[in-house]
Amino acid sequence: MSATLPVVVPDLSGRLAVITGANSGLGFGLAQRISAAGADVILAVRNRAKGDDAAARLGAGRVELVDLASLQSIRAFADARIAEGRPVDILINNAGVMAPPKRGVTVDGFELQFGGNYLGAFALTGRLLPLLRKAEHPRVAMLSSIYARRGRLDFDDLQSEKKYVPYTAYGQSKLADLMFARELQKRSDDSGWGILSTAGHPGGTATNLQTTGPREGREYGRIGRRLADAFLQPVAQGILPALYAATSEDATPGAYYGPDGFLELRGGVKLAHVPARALRDDDSARLWDVSESLTGVVFGA
Repeated sequence: MSATLPVVVPDLSGRLAVITGANSGLGFGLAQRISAAGADVILAVRNRAKGDDAAARLGAGRVELVDLASLQSIRAFADARIAEGRPVDILINNAGVMAPPKRGVTVDGFELQFGGNYLGAFALTGRLLPLLRKAEHPRVAMLSSIYARRGRLDFDDLQSEKKYVPYTAYGQSKLADLMFARELQKRSDDSGWGILSTAGHPGGTATNLQTTGPREGREYGRIGRRLADAFLQPVAQGILPALYAATSEDATPGAYYGPDGFLELRGGVKLAHVPARALRDDDSARLWDVSESLTGVVFGA
């Protein structure tokens, strides 16, 4: 059993952090802690009004628009950052959607979860690679999920066109996120990019994913809210694995972190269980090649 790890955020003064989906939930919680440690934070969000509201509540941060379900939006965001030229010290790929009942597609025709949760993060990281490489000690942290354990990459149906099962597609996207984090570390080591790549999952944490995904925007009723409060931990606790992954000076390259409680649902931080499917190097390399082909984003090109 892995030991509980102390979450100590170092002084981040002068560093730039880009956090996707930072207007609410885990993203906003991470922005709070990272901003409080002195970093300049870009709240990378889809909705300007929600981003501005988050920045006002944060009392800091800069709002920039990016829709991870649009390759054009990702390119525009990255091109603007490259034009500014400032190194990106920390990239946290947090934004996502969970298990919508009906199959949706991104602007580019990808299944919404595989496209937004995974391919969007892949493309954004690749587009920002020049700025990550300019940083002294760049970090990339992926938000995965305990549902990655249920994930299975179906290379014959990555877009769930033959069959769409909400949580199966969600698990596939989160397995892909974890595989990407591990493969990014391997390729960074091989190519000398200098990136420390990690992943984390929040266990069972109460965020708006539960309503924006499977509940299609409907809030819990009184009984549902009580059950959620009983079994799901608050955001301030749920962010800790990702916070450790993204900022800790003791984080291990390529490692995966999660809660240390029963079934990794809540608690402090420990090294998380890595599903056997995430350890298949051939599949990780194949997924990377497929992702470059689908997105048109080639790392290091």
